[in-house]
Amino acid sequence: MGDCRVKARRSESGDLRRLEELARRERDAEQRDRLLSALHACRGEETLRIAGMLCRSRAFVQRWAYAYRDGGIAALKELPRGGSRPKLRGEAAAKLAARLEAGPTPGDRVCTLRGKDVQRITREELGTDLSLSSAYRTLHRLSYSCLAPRPRHEKQDPAAQRKFRKETAPFLSAP
Repeated sequence: MGDCRVKARRSESGDLRRLEELARRERDAEQRDRLLSALHACRGEETLRIAGMLCRSRAFVQRWAYAYRDGGIAALKELPRGGSRPKLRGEAAAKLAARLEAGPTPGDRVCTLRGKDVQRITREELGTDLSLSSAYRTLHRLSYSCLAPRPRHEKQDPAAQRKFRKETAPFLSAP
């Protein structure tokens, strides 16, 4: 493939200055690269050179240079991505969050609620079937973390643990 040039519309110098300013202020790296792709293309840089400067593919540079050519600076904004709406939202999500905050009940027969438990709770208490991945996405959306310390068993005996360590330590350190 030869080194082709992106033919972006010739802008007024004010538009180029605005692109420079927007790129300088932009914190999102991908958005900044979109702005810089258009800016360098308007200045007459070759596509492969722009791609090398930005560490992006030639297709990325061309896509955003053409978007700028056809629609101006407004066309460089990322459009919201599609996707399915969450099954659990609004009042149902608030009920689930309150239930999770209350912690496990004796009826749950567990000491820590996990994804499978959330699946069961939404099915039995809220009347909504969720896949396991949807349960985890819902937990993430409600700002719950997967990382939790391992629960302590209710019959755990710290004195017996200390005694065990004291009695077995000499045997464990021997060669």
